[in-house]
Amino acid sequence: MAKYSLNDAAVTKARELIDNRQYVLDSDWGEAQPNADAQNSYLKSHSWEDYAKWHLGLTEGATDGTKARYAFVYGDLRRLHRTGLIACVYRAAEWRHKDVEVAAHDLLQYLDAKTGLEPTRTIDGA
Repeated sequence: MAKYSLNDAAVTKARELIDNRQYVLDSDWGEAQPNADAQNSYLKSHSWEDYAKWHLGLTEGATDGTKARYAFVYGDLRRLHRTGLIACVYRAAEWRHKDVEVAAHDLLQYLDAKTGLEPTRTIDGA
């Protein structure tokens, strides 16, 4: 199984997108996530550094400047998607990539707080 480190630059970019209201709250992530053509198109006019900032995970051992290096995309290369963050939390938790899981969860909570979504209950049921 691949190992990932947290991409701190992506966390910073995601927070900036949230602060600047560049997000989609309701989307079908299966349709919204960038496919290979969208990624290639993006890379024609952006740097690998820009591309990397859309991915919360960096694949350990993969070469910079290759798609294999970047994992856990959270947006459509234009806006952050709430469903993208949820997918990152789920996938990272499923495969036990704790740093990515916690970062995606924290970003999801930050987004929800910024958009006025309040929790309905606490873990202890209160």
